[in-house]
Amino acid sequence: MSNLKLTVNGQNVAADVEPRTHLADFLREHAGLTGTHLGCEHGVCGACTIEVDGAPVRSCIQFAVRCEGAQVRTIEGFDDDAVMQQLRIAFNAEHALQCGFCTPGMLITARDIVTRLPHLVNAGDEPRIRRELAGNLCRCTGYQGIVRAIQHVLRERAGAPHAA
Repeated sequence: MSNLKLTVNGQNVAADVEPRTHLADFLREHAGLTGTHLGCEHGVCGACTIEVDGAPVRSCIQFAVRCEGAQVRTIEGFDDDAVMQQLRIAFNAEHALQCGFCTPGMLITARDIVTRLPHLVNAGDEPRIRRELAGNLCRCTGYQGIVRAIQHVLRERAGAPHAA
C-alpha cells in the first residue's frame, strides 16, 4: 500500500492505495466522485478525462500514486467555473447531449479547447476543433452539436456574433 496525498476539487485527500490503482478508480471508489466515467479503460474513449495540474488527463490509464501532490479537478469541481457554465448552457442549447455518458469528459476537453485555443472563432476552424475532440468518443450525437456548442462559447467569449 502507498499513502497518497493530493488535492481533489480544492480539498486535500489522503488514502492508502495499492500502487496499481488507477486514478479514475481512486476518484470513484475512495473520493466518491462518480462523475468521472469509465468506458474503455484503455485511454481511448475520453470518458474518464479530468484535469491534473490544469491539463486534461485520461484518468483510467494514470496511476493514482503518480499524482502525489497534484491538483486534480473532476467534473464535480467545475461548478463555479465561468467557462464550464457557458459550455453547459451551450451544450444544452446546441443539442450536444444525448445519453450523457461521454459528457463529463467531453466538457472538460471542450473547456481545454476554449481556454487554450480562444482564436478558433471562425467557421473555418471547425476541422481543428474536431481534431482536438478526436480523443473523446461519442456514440450518440454525431459531434455536430458538440462542435457547435464549442464554437458558440468561443464566439461568445471573443465578443463575435453568433452564426445562425
